Amino acid sequence: MPTIQPFAALRPRAELASKICELPYDVMSTEEARSMAAGNPLSFLRVSKPEIEMAPNADPYGPEVYARGAENFASLIRQGALVRDPEPSFYFYRQIMGTHSQVGLVALASCEEYRLGIVKRHELTRPDKEDDRVRHIEALNAQTGPVFLTYREVPEISTWVEGRISMAPEVDFYGSDGIRHSSWLVSSLADQAWLAGAFARVSSFYIADGHHRSAAAARVAEARQGRGMSGHFLSVIFPHNQMQILPYNRVIRDLNGSTEAQFLDLLEAVFTLRSGPGGQARRKHDLGLYIGGEWRGLTFRPELTDAKDPVDRLDVTQLQKQVLGPLLGIEDPRTSRRLSFVGGIRGTAELEARVNTGEAVCAFSLFPTGIQDLMEIADAGGIMPPKSTWFEPKLRDALFCHVFD
Repeated sequence: MPTIQPFAALRPRAELASKICELPYDVMSTEEARSMAAGNPLSFLRVSKPEIEMAPNADPYGPEVYARGAENFASLIRQGALVRDPEPSFYFYRQIMGTHSQVGLVALASCEEYRLGIVKRHELTRPDKEDDRVRHIEALNAQTGPVFLTYREVPEISTWVEGRISMAPEVDFYGSDGIRHSSWLVSSLADQAWLAGAFARVSSFYIADGHHRSAAAARVAEARQGRGMSGHFLSVIFPHNQMQILPYNRVIRDLNGSTEAQFLDLLEAVFTLRSGPGGQARRKHDLGLYIGGEWRGLTFRPELTDAKDPVDRLDVTQLQKQVLGPLLGIEDPRTSRRLSFVGGIRGTAELEARVNTGEAVCAFSLFPTGIQDLMEIADAGGIMPPKSTWFEPKLRDALFCHVFD
């Protein structure tokens, strides 16, 4: 059973939260981050992506970059923009995006339970990305971006949480993208004990987003032997039925020597093809293909899928297995430069733009992977293909920071 730990969070002053808190470091390019932080000295991107303050040709993984991030982090603390709570607490974090609302518990999860598989993962990580987050944690002596965890919903917990967030939030602001972020403090020892006991009856946590953050935290914990609360990692834990997953679409740079007509002919063996307006896939096993200035609908031929294998049933698996690998020669989607991934938050218009400008020759839009698929695969110890899920809304960095004592 997973355990949760209260902690004394370092948090932004309520009136400054909208200026400080930012999207995670890994959902934008350096150029986009530089533009987002322009004119805002409090932007946390100056801590999470400090290369935006360096020369354009600076090495984003150079020691001076991490030193600049630590300097900017210390400056926010020194000027009182970020303030440490006096006592350990739990917190609730609600996000509202349009008609979608989700409420998570902010707590520390256990690096040892991550190592033992009680906190379950479903993706492989890249050593270079892990190294980056390890250096960032070590430079700041803190974790500033939470791991996004989920668990199978427990009605008793959901009812209890709803009662606690009926009062006015401590922090409440809208991001520049219109998403509302609200938080509540859980300082009562009796409430903390109830939450710890309730979550002790949950069978597992699942990493929804943040595999590199959790892997890096585990490495830091091992190196420090868990000293100073380093044996835990910052997390926000949501019930599975509140998860909103958008598709993770694919953009292809070339057709591996085929003409457009030849490629479409090859696809006939994998899909039922049809012409039609729009590119948003409407159901599982349906895809959209944008090529030659128009959209086509694709439906996987059912005989190609192993219905008993939860990984094989995924559309992202079948696309790789039946198309990207054998037809386009993209054998390793994690490293190929002929393939790009586009989060569903950018919409199908982004796919059209990349093809219409000549950056790519075609794009596939997918139906979102289901949260039940993710949990089933993680329970079986399986690994999903890279970029299988895009969770939205994204958790904001700096709303809660875990500083090692």
